Amino acid sequence: MNAMPAPTACTCFRLRKLSRLLSQRYDAALAPAGLNVNQFSILRRAERPRYTIGSLAAELGMERTTLSRDLRHLVDAGWLRLVAGDDARRRHVVLTAAGRRTIERALPLWRGVQDEVERDLGATTVAKLHVDLDRAMQRLEAPR
Repeated sequence: MNAMPAPTACTCFRLRKLSRLLSQRYDAALAPAGLNVNQFSILRRAERPRYTIGSLAAELGMERTTLSRDLRHLVDAGWLRLVAGDDARRRHVVLTAAGRRTIERALPLWRGVQDEVERDLGATTVAKLHVDLDRAMQRLEAPR
């Protein structure tokens, strides 16, 4: 008889597994727009003007070098441009017209999977999850 493994007490494991499960759903839904959920998130943030690579990385909770790698594909696709700032060391991330059209194609796909997750988990559960995650991020981002 196969016994079920004991649940882990590791918070990181649980969050990463949940993240992978959700990412798989969002990636499948966004595929017709030629995006994965990470690329969609980057494009949505780039709608706001004048993010530098560093400030966008901080907003997304990513390492700057990881974001730079991810940006390369979005720039090559013509969805983003990197523009020199006042300081030659800083580059700004700018959404292009093609990037805006890609977001417009992707938004209904994203909304569909967002609604599906809310149906599967329940609106109250999702709302509480958002509050709890926001509170946890705020506490963990705070200086020690």
